[in-house]
Amino acid sequence: MSTVLPVRRVVIGQNAHAAMTRLISASRPDLEIRGNVFTEISDDDLAWGDAYIGFKRPPLPTMGNVRWVQSTGAGVDSWLQPVELPRDIVLTRTPESFGPMIAEWALSRALAFVTQIVDLAAAQREHRWAPADIGMLRGTHAVVVGTGDVGTQVGRVFASLGCRVTGVSRTGRGDGAVFGAVHTSDRLAQVVTTADWVILTLPLTPDTRGLVNESVLRACNGAVLMNAGRGAVVDEAVLPRALDAGWIRGAALDVFEVEPLPASSPLWADPRVMISPHVSGLTTIDGAVNGFLECLAIFERGEIPRWIVDRDRGY
Repeated sequence: MSTVLPVRRVVIGQNAHAAMTRLISASRPDLEIRGNVFTEISDDDLAWGDAYIGFKRPPLPTMGNVRWVQSTGAGVDSWLQPVELPRDIVLTRTPESFGPMIAEWALSRALAFVTQIVDLAAAQREHRWAPADIGMLRGTHAVVVGTGDVGTQVGRVFASLGCRVTGVSRTGRGDGAVFGAVHTSDRLAQVVTTADWVILTLPLTPDTRGLVNESVLRACNGAVLMNAGRGAVVDEAVLPRALDAGWIRGAALDVFEVEPLPASSPLWADPRVMISPHVSGLTTIDGAVNGFLECLAIFERGEIPRWIVDRDRGY
């Protein structure tokens, strides 16, 4: 990859840039490194650097002399939308797996709904004895939309607790040991009709934007919607009506079209909605550093990392 090598000057645009700098320097003392929060990266930094590490693009018109961007997130939509990173800049993503953490996030939300934790906590605050019919996760049906690494981990956890798990993907492919069946995305409205849980773990691309629209929500038949992918995959404006009409009986949302979620959003006050601030799958410092060093070593061998982003697919 002559467009990448040689890499000698690295710019880090992350909150944890100081810790990342120490770790990278310990392994590669030959590299020069500058770091700052991404909003404070300067034109001079980008003119100086060969490579950039960060989740988001600095708010600048160009990437200067940077020839390689290593995204520290699994999703790379911030590098492709609304303005695509120039194609002469190589874009890779972190190899870090966010599947285990997101699987636990989804499981905790499902258990919270089944065991009525929110209602019981409210009753406790009111000193009110409120017997409830507690359900079980076993025997329910989880539809996981997105059957990559994250979706497979989510499906594996739900299956281990006795759930029937169905996958939905762009291609209709997925791990047959995890998903009882895998359908293509154009069948989503049919697949969700029997779901108890609709769990979104897919990236934001032109094909997935607005995928979960009014027609899909209408077809959910009282399922709980969980979104740990990207907010714009769901038509967020329809959610209050979907809840009131009973198309979905609840939602657990970690991502939103606008983040932070505006204080004016009706979702904040709805007791049927569990909100978390985009924390279901967090990049670790070690994961971000190891991912960069792994890709760099592969480039230096004259090979192409499997983590290179397919610009046409968007991931």
